[in-house]
Amino acid sequence: MNTTIAKSMPAWLNDEYGSASGTRRETVRTPEPRRGEVLLRIRATALNAADVRVMLGDPLLLRPVFGLRRPKQAIRGIDVAGAVVAVGEDVDPALIGDEVLVELDAGGGLAPYAAARADRLVARPDALAPELAATLPIAGGTAVQALDVAGVREGQRVLVIGASGGVGTFTVQLAALRGAEVWATCGETNRALVESLGATRTFDYRTTDLSTLPATFDAIIDIAGGAPLRQLKRLLAPTGVIAMVAGDGGHVLGPIPRMLRAVFLSIGSRRRIRPVAAVSKRDINEQLVALAADGRITPVIEQILPWDGAADGLARLESGHTVGKVVVRGREE
Repeated sequence: MNTTIAKSMPAWLNDEYGSASGTRRETVRTPEPRRGEVLLRIRATALNAADVRVMLGDPLLLRPVFGLRRPKQAIRGIDVAGAVVAVGEDVDPALIGDEVLVELDAGGGLAPYAAARADRLVARPDALAPELAATLPIAGGTAVQALDVAGVREGQRVLVIGASGGVGTFTVQLAALRGAEVWATCGETNRALVESLGATRTFDYRTTDLSTLPATFDAIIDIAGGAPLRQLKRLLAPTGVIAMVAGDGGHVLGPIPRMLRAVFLSIGSRRRIRPVAAVSKRDINEQLVALAADGRITPVIEQILPWDGAADGLARLESGHTVGKVVVRGREE
C-alpha cells in the first residue's frame, strides 16, 4: 500500500443488524487492495435500498450471505465515485490518479477509503460530478436491465409503478429515450417531476385504481412491488411483459413468495411476468456514464449530505419515501 495513506481511518459503522439510529462513527483499519483490486479515495457515495436491507438484515433469507448474526461488512455504501490511490497485485499502476465510479461488492463507501475490483471500474469524465456519477451503478443499472427484461422498444406503451424513487426516475428517462410512451405512478407531489423526466401521463398511487387503466401496456416495470400480480397482468397487451424489480414480502423470505406466484401466473400464458435479477455490468455503467455526461439522462438527487450526515442519509432511505437518490459526500481531509 502507498505509505502516505494512513493505516487507520474513521468510518460509519452498522456492525449489528438494526435501524439507522444504530449507525456510529468508529476508527477502523484502512483496507489494503488485494490481488485484482484498487484502493479508492471516496469522493461520493450514493445510498440504495440494498444498503438498508443489509443494515436491517431483512429478509432473514439474506443473512447466510451477508452475515448470520451481524453484517460481515459493517460499513454501508455500495455505489461510489472516487480516485484510485493504490493498486493490488496484477493491477496496472497507471490507474493511480484515475477518477472512477464502481459498485462495491458488499459496501464500504461510508469511509474515506474503500477497496474495489479493478475489472469493474468505469472512468468518470470531468463533465460528470462525482455526486452524480455515484448514483448510476445500482439504480441506473437496475433500470436498464428491467427495460431489457421487458423488451421495451420504440413505439411501445410502458407503465412504471413506483416512478419517483432512485430506480424509477432512471427507468422513466431511459424508457422515454428508447422511444416508448411512458405512463407512471408516484405520489401526488412528485407527478410534475416524473412528467419532466419523460412520462406522458402520471397517476397518484394512493388514489388511482389500477384496474381502471386500459389493458394496453406492452410492458409494466413494477418497482414498488405492492400491486397484486393478477391485477397487473390484466393491464398487459396480449404479448406484454411485467418486469418485477421488487416485491413485498415477509421478514423471513422477502419477495420469494411473490416471485413464485409470478412463475405460476406465467405458465401457459403469452402475458409473462419476469423477475429482474440485476447485477453489476461494466458495459451498462459505461453507457449510463455517457448518457449522463451528455445530459441525455439526469440523476435525480433529493439530498447531497456532508460526510458527517451519513446516518441521516441511511435514516432517510429507511423511511421508504426518498425522491430520487440520497448522496453522501466523501470526507474532506
